[in-house]
Amino acid sequence: MVLDRRGGWLVQARYYLSGAAYPLQLAVSSPAQAWHWTEASLTAREALESQNSALRARDRELSLKVMRFEALARENAELRGLRTALPAEADHWMAAEVILDVKPNDPGQRLLINRGARNGVFKGQAVMDNYGVLGQTTRVGPWSAEVILVTDPEHAIPVEIERTGVHTIAVGTGDPDSLTLSYLPGNADVKTGDLLLTSGLGGVFPQGYPVARIAEVRHDAVQTLAQFRATPLAHTAALHEVTLVWFQGTHPAAPIQLKNGETLTGNPALQRQPAPALELLPPPSLPRLTPAPAAASAPGAK
Repeated sequence: MVLDRRGGWLVQARYYLSGAAYPLQLAVSSPAQAWHWTEASLTAREALESQNSALRARDRELSLKVMRFEALARENAELRGLRTALPAEADHWMAAEVILDVKPNDPGQRLLINRGARNGVFKGQAVMDNYGVLGQTTRVGPWSAEVILVTDPEHAIPVEIERTGVHTIAVGTGDPDSLTLSYLPGNADVKTGDLLLTSGLGGVFPQGYPVARIAEVRHDAVQTLAQFRATPLAHTAALHEVTLVWFQGTHPAAPIQLKNGETLTGNPALQRQPAPALELLPPPSLPRLTPAPAAASAPGAK
């Protein structure tokens, strides 16, 4: 105590003893700190994953709602107030992950997703992404399904030009960035930048969803048909997730399906109705013509 009071050597001893005891204190407290750190990390990760999943679902939902904005704006100018009284044509949707991605050098534009018949997927179901129409299902298994993209050479989709309303068919070319319109005459009113929308024909896609945009118009003096090339709006080259969509069959914009000449889907009030019976009416009564009276003879006439 006298030496510590005079020289303060116990302070130095405590300092070195504290430094020597720190590793032991750290070793004793590290399990609890590691547990709290792990718990906080897992909680933050779960919260971020849940928030990310909710935001991605919200993004898909908003994408489906705004995808038909341009078509609805045009229709609203013609039929103001009609769309507000109609239900949404998309009944529900489901996200699916791509198992087998599209190979850039493969002419067949197809992919495999992790949703199948157990999830309610059916053959010929519409597949989209957040930007436009992507394709449709071709083969459906219990837990997976094959999707053919709009750019596949074996795929054709009925479309209409948003600016003019002209109907045609867009056919895949095998190029992930190109579609061709092979059934338009050379004098068709088509301009670069025109938007192609689904026409509702074919029984797969409803009317008004964006498909592609005209990228090139080439007229040949020798051929009667012009060459029209369009770029698909869906991102077909880099796919990780897609959206499977179910549509309401009673909506006026629902895809039209025919069987033996009869429509299977669509609003019954807007489909073909029986003609009323023709009633034979009696011929109208015409006024009877009577001869005019003879003029009186003038006095003195012979």
